Amino acid sequence: MPSALALILAAAPVTELPPETAVAAVEAAASSGELNYLQLMLHASLPVQLIVLLMLAGSLLSWVIIFRKNRVFSQANQEADDFEDRFWSGADLTQLYRAATDRNRVVSGLEAIFEAGFREYARLRQKKGVDGRTQLEGAQRAMRATFAREVDRLEHNLELLANIGSTAPYVGLVGTVFGIMVTMHGLSTTESASIAAVAPGISEALFATAIGLFVAIPAVWAYNRFATRVERLSVRYETFAEEFSSILQRQSHVEE
Repeated sequence: MPSALALILAAAPVTELPPETAVAAVEAAASSGELNYLQLMLHASLPVQLIVLLMLAGSLLSWVIIFRKNRVFSQANQEADDFEDRFWSGADLTQLYRAATDRNRVVSGLEAIFEAGFREYARLRQKKGVDGRTQLEGAQRAMRATFAREVDRLEHNLELLANIGSTAPYVGLVGTVFGIMVTMHGLSTTESASIAAVAPGISEALFATAIGLFVAIPAVWAYNRFATRVERLSVRYETFAEEFSSILQRQSHVEE
């Protein structure tokens, strides 16, 4: 025989929850299972915390390099465009040289290559007994030296960016190994293993791997992009040096 309470509950009408109450209940249930990355980091083992902090520092450094190098390359392209416009507009080489040697300006890129080559050419031309070939070779040596310095300036810190991008995934894997080791060690001290006992350690292990990829992907992408821009500017500088050498060669023949 059913009890009186069971009969009362069976006879009571079933009412549906209001839509707002149902949605709130679903959201509350979902929020209770959300992954809190800050709490995951704070409750991670000490080796994993140190590794994550190291990778975050590397990420910050890589982004600083990315923003600085992007500004450097943008400025280098703009300066190259401006100087080529002035150079090929038919301006006098002596006037361009005086503008390049102005103490109130810091020249770089194409203008620095031009300034070094024309300075050496003018110096050798003032000497007696120096033929046109020697003058041209001296100007070419000066331009090659300046070209090497300019390319080295463009490549500055790119090696560090490449190192961060190539090593960050492996550092993240080290954090993953430590997280799994801590989890396995914790299971060895308990009588029964369950998903609830394993999940925190596995989560922090995978979190370290994700941080490593988060650090590596932008660094590798930026390095490849900047390396391509260095190559393009190098070709541009080298082409200008050859064209300017041809102009100096014609000028030395005319003076002879």
